[in-house]
Amino acid sequence: MLVLLAGIFVVHIATVIMLFVSTISNVWVVSDALNASVGLWKNCTGDCSDLSYGHEDALKSVQAFMILSIIFSVISLVVFVFQLFTMEKGNRFFLSGATMLVCWLCILIGVSIYTDRYANNSETFGTSTHHGYCFILAWICFCFSFIIGILYLVLRKK
Repeated sequence: MLVLLAGIFVVHIATVIMLFVSTISNVWVVSDALNASVGLWKNCTGDCSDLSYGHEDALKSVQAFMILSIIFSVISLVVFVFQLFTMEKGNRFFLSGATMLVCWLCILIGVSIYTDRYANNSETFGTSTHHGYCFILAWICFCFSFIIGILYLVLRKK
């Protein structure tokens, strides 16, 4: 049981780190021809500048949901550590699991909006593009946060 809890804790820490990286870095969409990338905050073509579509509500909602996912993931981690040391034996980690599933929902909403509005948009560079590592990391965090949230709901403290 201790090994399982330690493994979940390590995956949770990795998820938080990947969420930070995917939200902060500007490599959500990469141009094949121009050696450029676009993120949630900047357009890096040679030098990084503000996004031309940065005022759009869809992008602001993606930014907000990704920041919320980081906040809920960190809160879930702190609650898990707190519950680990204060909770009675036999109880489940409901609060940690519920908070992590809210994080999962925020990632789902944010990345889905980005996928719909910007991921396959050829107007960004005018040439062929592909998904950057931040976009892929966000979807990996989506999977990990769901798995962690469900495991928190199922696990009992022994």
